[in-house]
Amino acid sequence: MSGPTREEVLATLKEVRTPEGTDLVSAGLVRALSVAEGAVRFVMEVPPSRGRAMEPVRAEAEAALAALPGVLKASVLLTAHNETAPPELTPRRPAEPAGPQPVPGVDRILAIASGKGGVGKSTLTANLAVALAAEGRRVGLLDADVYGPSQPRMLGVSGRPASPDGKTILPLRNHGVTMMSMGLMTNEDQAVVWRGPMLMGALQQMMNQVQWGALDVLLVDLPPGTGDVQMTLAQKFRVDGAIVISTPQDVALIDARKGIDMFRQMNVPVVGMVENMSTHVCSNCGHEEHIFGHGGVTVEAAKLGVPLLAEIPLHLSIRVAADGGAPVVASKPQGPEAASFRALARRLVTDGHA
Repeated sequence: MSGPTREEVLATLKEVRTPEGTDLVSAGLVRALSVAEGAVRFVMEVPPSRGRAMEPVRAEAEAALAALPGVLKASVLLTAHNETAPPELTPRRPAEPAGPQPVPGVDRILAIASGKGGVGKSTLTANLAVALAAEGRRVGLLDADVYGPSQPRMLGVSGRPASPDGKTILPLRNHGVTMMSMGLMTNEDQAVVWRGPMLMGALQQMMNQVQWGALDVLLVDLPPGTGDVQMTLAQKFRVDGAIVISTPQDVALIDARKGIDMFRQMNVPVVGMVENMSTHVCSNCGHEEHIFGHGGVTVEAAKLGVPLLAEIPLHLSIRVAADGGAPVVASKPQGPEAASFRALARRLVTDGHA
């Protein structure tokens, strides 16, 4: 049995009424609607003052969708956003007494970040996760780069995560790594067109509702920059440390500096920096060349008072392995290309960060 069409889903949602008597579609409450392979998902974004009143409406919409012929999974996320002025224009509220919370079963959370895109952060995260697993650690990887999720491809994971009770999400696993990604919830070529509150709600769902099990360390592959996802992670969850990735050139270092400053403002310890694409090794002749310059991250780390954790070469086989779904640490664990990742993993374990 084929799933419902988008038009059939919208027609069903027009039968669901808000407390004011308006249907969900006309009220503009159906956001980020996804209809694919029998799974229907959307987000209801409301002001905080209406959150409690709209929960029964959310439940009714989810039940109505689940009853449609061909629907295998229906999920409706309710998020609340503030309609007042931005935080910098309003008086600060007192901090919540509870503060950032740990994730049950997870000993440590390490954020893997970069000031800008294109510096190889996700490739490094995938290889680091596999390298930590090879060191005997119980490793999880959350792909929080919602707009550009790449970990399913890099770790060779496909299929949609199961949810036996409609609340708990079962992550997928490969190469010794337990993994969850927004890329598993959408089609590979489907854009995620979400605003900040939706991103924050999705991150909290993936942290709290995924059945991570017992982990020594959860790596969180963050989107580039200093935005909503980074702030939500640091404010809501106990992040034990951050690793900032940069390439050697000045343009990347400028943004990396901002990333470190953000973590310090959020009271997240900076474990250190990694210089990626540090040197290029020709796959034919073995000639080594510093095409992006060399030592820039070393100098910057010294200025900022953080350790330089590793220098990762730019090598064709690292890229090919990641695109093929088996990071080079998994496909060629004893090869020279994997050595720097494994050395980084051993250092993090020895220093008590993983």
